[in-house]
Amino acid sequence: MTSEAEMLIPVKLLDETMRPYELSDLVLEEYFKATKRFGPFKSAHEGYAVLLEEVDELWEEIKKKKNKRKKKKMLEEAIQVSAMALRFANDICGDVLD
Repeated sequence: MTSEAEMLIPVKLLDETMRPYELSDLVLEEYFKATKRFGPFKSAHEGYAVLLEEVDELWEEIKKKKNKRKKKKMLEEAIQVSAMALRFANDICGDVLD
């Protein structure tokens, strides 16, 4: 558990590192969109398969020659990987936090 003092982030540091917060908003948006559309993962196997599919889609873009890669596509896929990993953690393992 993080103490209240540890949660206080100096304003300067927050300004310099805002990107992770913006990205986490995009991940959560994707998480909720996918959960609403498909419901929670029914099993660890299903969660793994969906996560693997998203990683494979990211890998397909990464394997392209550098001048052919699209950063926007890699970002979209990375966000989807992150969202599916979050779904897996919540849907399959979330009861550990109870």
